[in-house]
Amino acid sequence: MDNTAAPAWVANYQPGVPAQIELPTQSLSHMFERSVREAGQSPATEFFGRQVSYAQLGEQVLQAAEGLRKLGVKAGDRVALILPNCPQHVVAFYAVLRLGAVVVEHNPLYTSRELRHQFEDHQARVVIAWDKVVSSVQKFPADVQIDTIIAVNLLEAFPAVKRMALNLPLKKLRETKKSLTAATTGTMAWKQLLASGSLDAEHPFPAVQDLAVIQYTSGTTGRPKGAMLTHFNLYSNALQGEAWMEGAQQGKEILYAILPMFHAFGMTLYLTFGVKKQGLLVLFPKFDPQLILDAWKKSPATVYCAVPPIYERTAMAAKEQGISLRSAKYCISGAMNLPDHVVELWESMSGGLLVEGYGMTESSPVALGNPFHPSRRNGTIGVPFPSTLMKVVDVDDPSREVAQGEPGELLIKGPQVFAGYWNNPEETAKTLTEDGWLHTGDVVTVDEDGFTQIVDRAKELIITGGFNVSPSEVENALRQHADVADAAVFGKALERGGEMVVAAVQLDEGATLDEAALREHCRGQLAAYKVPKRIVAIDEMPRSMLGKILRKQVREEFSDKV
Repeated sequence: MDNTAAPAWVANYQPGVPAQIELPTQSLSHMFERSVREAGQSPATEFFGRQVSYAQLGEQVLQAAEGLRKLGVKAGDRVALILPNCPQHVVAFYAVLRLGAVVVEHNPLYTSRELRHQFEDHQARVVIAWDKVVSSVQKFPADVQIDTIIAVNLLEAFPAVKRMALNLPLKKLRETKKSLTAATTGTMAWKQLLASGSLDAEHPFPAVQDLAVIQYTSGTTGRPKGAMLTHFNLYSNALQGEAWMEGAQQGKEILYAILPMFHAFGMTLYLTFGVKKQGLLVLFPKFDPQLILDAWKKSPATVYCAVPPIYERTAMAAKEQGISLRSAKYCISGAMNLPDHVVELWESMSGGLLVEGYGMTESSPVALGNPFHPSRRNGTIGVPFPSTLMKVVDVDDPSREVAQGEPGELLIKGPQVFAGYWNNPEETAKTLTEDGWLHTGDVVTVDEDGFTQIVDRAKELIITGGFNVSPSEVENALRQHADVADAAVFGKALERGGEMVVAAVQLDEGATLDEAALREHCRGQLAAYKVPKRIVAIDEMPRSMLGKILRKQVREEFSDKV
């Protein structure tokens, strides 16, 4: 199925949404500069009540860019960010891009071991990190060379009143920062980075086809792969999102940045689309319903995008406290199945439709979505975005397109499709065809109107809390325990949406299952959300004729037993 031949779904778009967007010809840095120039004194970010204007944000970006330039960062260099959602994250992102350098986003919840594998791949020499995770970078072995770590103290972005309420006076903050700086060779504070003056306005801008971001994504082979996203890819997806949110007003929208900006969904929604719309980004370093509702009283959200559990918890808390959510008009759910009861609850409390969308890191990330219109269909991931093509092919023979309604692998093509995997041509060739079609690994069915429904995942990724978990990565960690001979990891669907990570382990002879000990072992190697919630013992692993563990068979046998 190809929407150049049968664009049936365009008829189901919200009125005013075009079939095609005008493709970008400039970089994200040009886009950012334009927003700063046009929005000026309008608020750009809000963090625990403290607002920063677009003009102030622009000044900080030029200061951070000059600081990075003086550290030797130049076009094409990778700069690693290990930050939660905070104003410094926005500044760092655009400062790196302004130099023509490449942002590499990292999850600050990752262990030193998980981070090290990614650093070995991208080889960034400069790191901008939350001060609480600086020690994770310092634990890297000597062969992972880091020249400078820039430590970010989130409390410095708090309002002064909030710092005092937390009993963390400025003197204590300065002492903490001073001790951190003194204790670590090559470590400097964020404020030091901004104290080098401003970047020369004549410094060359990146080009639209230049690499902007390397975003790591879980694969099925154990280690995550670095998806290369260009300025063109990310800018295009922001423009597609802008077209999809027909009626959203320039300079008027308030976006609640709850999804992590180190994740592709959050990055595009806030750092590119939000800035393009010159909206106010209300930043939250973690999801907390009370923090959300407290902020809502001052700056009520108009764009509230999240995963189903967040929608449910926000709506329940608002209902209990009698707080109106009627300002929220643009609400997109992603990363996991959206249950009907969550849709009904949220829409009873908010002022707009809650629609499900679909994407992956390799598509910057959004590729399909349900319209903000009565034509939306709950239980589906919607229809292709403007300027996006779709076809469904036989899983075993990708050269054959399947008949309408027949299950097959979803392939997508559009300006948001990535440029390939960093230093990994073999995996790139498996995922991206020579003529630009992206293999999603998801098995879908498509109805006569183009609405698409996921029926299976070929890649066996587990989606928990909105994050992807590679079964192979968890299995490798379990196999390193002395009592484990082999392991198979799978996801068990939860009633409230998403999945729970479950492991079946084959123990060495004489060993007995100790779930607590195995989980503790995993915590030393994996981020908390990857650690299995349940572990069961299995006598013998089912295998194919080639010796490969049959995860699907393990899931079918043990899913009902946990």
